[in-house]
Amino acid sequence: MQIAASSALVTGGASGLGLATARRIIDRGGRVVIADISDELGSKAVADLGGGARFARADITDEAAVEAALDVAQEQGPLRFVVHCAGRGGDRSRVVAGDGTPGGLATFTEVVRINLIGTYNVLRLGAARIAALDTLDDGDRGAIVLTASVAAFDGQIGQSSYSASKAGVHGMTLVAARDLAGRKIRVNTIAPGVMDTPMLGRLRSDIRDRLAASVPHPHRLGAPDDFARLAVEMLENPYLNGQTIRLDGAIRMPPR
Repeated sequence: MQIAASSALVTGGASGLGLATARRIIDRGGRVVIADISDELGSKAVADLGGGARFARADITDEAAVEAALDVAQEQGPLRFVVHCAGRGGDRSRVVAGDGTPGGLATFTEVVRINLIGTYNVLRLGAARIAALDTLDDGDRGAIVLTASVAAFDGQIGQSSYSASKAGVHGMTLVAARDLAGRKIRVNTIAPGVMDTPMLGRLRSDIRDRLAASVPHPHRLGAPDDFARLAVEMLENPYLNGQTIRLDGAIRMPPR
């Protein structure tokens, strides 16, 4: 598939992994609609990216808001691509707290609602739009990239909610690819490791250095553009389907 002359919806596109991906798509001649909850960051991202980008404020769990963002994306050209980067972290709550009380249910529910249900919402609504298009010469209609995490496989102590939500994204990837095969839509997922995103930027420099040193090779945090390069390959490569690919420098997270 060729990105040029097509439109893409990138959720969480106002910063970090999503912003880097939006930039890569525009560099390939595509047009991007950034869906994010921050008006300030969204406006800044559009200004940075130039004429190939527009912003649509959207909560990924809100059906009407996602549909409205998809409407904007379709105004930009044939909507053949969705890259879903939006999500949130967990709260590091253990199943049983130190004082013997059960872990909280409200935060667990909220993390799963945003990271898993939000992902499914974007997946189903985006796929329905792509499915209405004609197929291209290579037989594809479009492609979708989701975002999981190495926590789906190597969840650390206190990461029950986050690990469960991201394991769910991994679990739906092959099913979605099979569901959408008849529609000629490919679905793949990236499971990033320790990435240099704004969330990690709030940590002290010594903690960031320690995290970077824990990566076998290369000894650094993952760059947002590392993610973007893989996302674009997943969009364009016609035989890449139903896969969750770890992007982590060979790291395997310790228990804590």
